[in-house]
Amino acid sequence: MPNFERFRLRTFMEQLVEVGDCLVVDQNVDLVDVAEYLERNSTAVWFKSVGPEKAELAGNVCASRGRLALAFGVTPEQLPLRLRQASAGLIGPIEVDQTVAPVQQVVRVGAEADFLSLPVHLQHELDGAPYISASIDFARDPTTGGTNIGVRRIMLRGAQEAGIDLIAPSDLRSIFQKNTARGLRTEVAYVVGAHPADLIAGTSSTRCDDEFELMGSLRGEAVPIVKCRTIDVMVPADAEYVLEGYLDPAGYTEPEGPYGEFLGYYGEVKTNPIFILTAITHRHDALFQTATIGGRFMVRTDTAQLVAAKTEATLWGALEHAVREPKAVCCTPSCGGMFNVRVSLRQRYPGEARNAIAAIFGSVADVKHVFVVDDDIDVFDDGQIDWALATRFQADRDLIVASGFRAVPVDPSLAGSRTGAKAGFDCTRPIGGPRPFPQGVPEPPVMPERRFNSVAEALAEGPASFLELMSAAGTRDGREVLRALQPLYARGVLARAPDGRYKLQTAASGAVKTK
Repeated sequence: MPNFERFRLRTFMEQLVEVGDCLVVDQNVDLVDVAEYLERNSTAVWFKSVGPEKAELAGNVCASRGRLALAFGVTPEQLPLRLRQASAGLIGPIEVDQTVAPVQQVVRVGAEADFLSLPVHLQHELDGAPYISASIDFARDPTTGGTNIGVRRIMLRGAQEAGIDLIAPSDLRSIFQKNTARGLRTEVAYVVGAHPADLIAGTSSTRCDDEFELMGSLRGEAVPIVKCRTIDVMVPADAEYVLEGYLDPAGYTEPEGPYGEFLGYYGEVKTNPIFILTAITHRHDALFQTATIGGRFMVRTDTAQLVAAKTEATLWGALEHAVREPKAVCCTPSCGGMFNVRVSLRQRYPGEARNAIAAIFGSVADVKHVFVVDDDIDVFDDGQIDWALATRFQADRDLIVASGFRAVPVDPSLAGSRTGAKAGFDCTRPIGGPRPFPQGVPEPPVMPERRFNSVAEALAEGPASFLELMSAAGTRDGREVLRALQPLYARGVLARAPDGRYKLQTAASGAVKTK
């Protein structure tokens, strides 16, 4: 029998509490106040009682790189590698009987299935309605027969109807359009309350016939799945909630929005399909989930962190083909998780930085700006990136600008255009230039092993740095070396090499004594 507790949301929330990365709110909270709690707290938040039903609700679950790393049992630095490895070893699911599936411990069908019984809250002041924002959609792909998985928001419009954002290109949109052209409804199940690994699977662009295989790889074991009660769709048997139903074949008929989008601005009202609810199933002790999307603190939103993780994993494959030694990739969550990308590499040949920029331009349509640095720069450190841009970049030489690329429509800088520009910043040190580029980054001194018995003995052997002279003098006080150098200056026998090291020369001839 599969372990139905290992990858459930409640178990992960308990882990966050244990490591001190979750605020537990015991008092009853009105639904309108949920968003304020989430915005003002940098940790995950576990509401033990929201609304008149006193339901349990989790938020900010994936809103930090540290939380995502904890979900996969790795450090934040190891997270991109862990996600890249997932697509290499797919693990098929295991079907279980409905009688043992925890997510079907409670089954409500027909009129008993009511969106308005769920703790769904208004997230932003100008939103068109309360939204279910942490849902993973599952639909059968008629072409492959496998399950397609995605992540989409749901705008409630009543007890059994909701608007679904299906404007952007996606597999579910393609499935819906094919079914609609044939007059068929598109059956979809939405999981609400999921482990971060499952949400990552929903955002992934990895192609496979059955995306439960990718979810299994991300978990590191087979996903237990169960057939829905009212539609022919499989879902994770260990989820918290499942909302079953179908997309109305009438097509794009529902005014959906406005909504606080993932770029930190409101999106416009769109026309989208209607989702008809046919059943709600859930655990006895089900934990509902909400996700942070927009707002002033983009770096602390679930969406930005999830999109950033997905973007980094996707770009790595392109970089491995374009350059010999990519070292790290960072897509900053503060840009929404996709627009600004940083890459560090060990550049072996002139032009590799530009190859990296070109590879990223062509691999992920949503990326706008690419910053390429040497491998001595930490791409996750804003200060180091700023330093590289300030000291290793010349705009007339190192800036690459191109236009006419496909763009994300919600980008307000497009001013309504369907295409946009991309820019690459080559912030690497030149290779083989006419002037040597300063090598090395200043670091605190570390006393080397002592090789000589005095300053004079060290200088007699050849040029030496001031720190090497300190070692020769057997002192950790640089002033003693200055006392030893003072008479050498007076006699005119002390000189400096071009790299700043001290050396001896004869006063009469000026000949340098080196070895």
